[in-house]
Amino acid sequence: MITIDRTDCIVGFFTDVTERKSLEDQLRQTQKMEAIGTLAGGIAHDFNNILSAIIGFSELALIETPKKTKLYENIQAVIKAGQRANGLVKQILAFSRQDKEERKPIQVHLIVNEVLKLLRSSLPSTVQIRKRIESDKDTILADSTQIHQILMNLCTNASHAMMAEGGILQISLENVKLDSNFTVQNSDIKPVSYLKLTVKDTGHGMPPDVLNRIFEPYFTTKEKGAGTGLGMSVVHGIVKSHNGIIKADSKPGKGSTIHVYLPIIDKEDNSEKETRKPLPSGTERILFIDDEPALTDLGKQMFIKLGYEVVSRSNGVEALELFRTKPDLFDLVITDMTMPNMTGDRLAKELMKIRPDIPIILCTGYSDRLSEENAKQLGIGAFARKPLIMQDLANMVRKVLDERQT
Repeated sequence: MITIDRTDCIVGFFTDVTERKSLEDQLRQTQKMEAIGTLAGGIAHDFNNILSAIIGFSELALIETPKKTKLYENIQAVIKAGQRANGLVKQILAFSRQDKEERKPIQVHLIVNEVLKLLRSSLPSTVQIRKRIESDKDTILADSTQIHQILMNLCTNASHAMMAEGGILQISLENVKLDSNFTVQNSDIKPVSYLKLTVKDTGHGMPPDVLNRIFEPYFTTKEKGAGTGLGMSVVHGIVKSHNGIIKADSKPGKGSTIHVYLPIIDKEDNSEKETRKPLPSGTERILFIDDEPALTDLGKQMFIKLGYEVVSRSNGVEALELFRTKPDLFDLVITDMTMPNMTGDRLAKELMKIRPDIPIILCTGYSDRLSEENAKQLGIGAFARKPLIMQDLANMVRKVLDERQT
């Protein structure tokens, strides 16, 4: 008899799931961003209604307050704070890609000053902040909220790199003329004058393999839960969309430096220098509709103050019934977009069926299904975004009414 020794064995198969795991992480991050986007839209609608009341009633109070008094200055401060809050809402929407950019001439040093005020209150005392402004021209055509976002992201990253041992955070602005070698290496850059924004830290720095990946979406060296890995990719996207370029330099133990180049324009931003202009007035009859009682009251007070006759309603159904019975009573209708039972765009269609020539202004805190272009296609005279600023609204009303008469 022949016996055969048998050796037990285990056969295993191994599969590298690193790539699949990375894709799953990216999918989760994308789903998080979509959820943030949905939440941002809801926040924008409700918060802009609140800001409309804060800014609007403050503006009414300012009209009644003697100038060069402490109370006048305090009310102005409330209005300015409300406008900054509006900028924050825009920043949230821009981050979630739910709002269009509003580009205008801005002076970057003003945004640098604002960001540094925010940072000084949040950074530990071990991080010193230094500012160096050497630019005599720093006006660029940009979305101010996005430039604010660039600075906050870059400065936050820099401060995070110094959180353990402290250090120096330096922000500088200077004018540069990019030479031909630079523009040849970067074909999308034009040979014009640029503003060079530099954010420099004395933190732990980055090795080459990390430095080469900092603009990749979802790439982060922070511990789990401390970052999404989206900050620098968002910055990169904003800079590119403004026809600029971003460069990074870093060495382990030597800190990091980020250079952002943005094209300068000649036009100066006079927004900080503007004085309050006289508000255009009128005597026409306005039908004002909003489902927020505070905003209905605000709209009525505003337009009475400007000389108009105003009738207000709190929902579209009531407004439509009134308009049906007295279609020639009103010269203009101003309606909110998002209301129960009947939305503003639907109300506008019904009103124009009764009187095709009736001018309508549609207001919205936030709408993901109606834009200014869509509103014009419906025959709506103007599209106003909340919070409603009295000067802007007075100008819009006068413009729409005057266009009807010509």
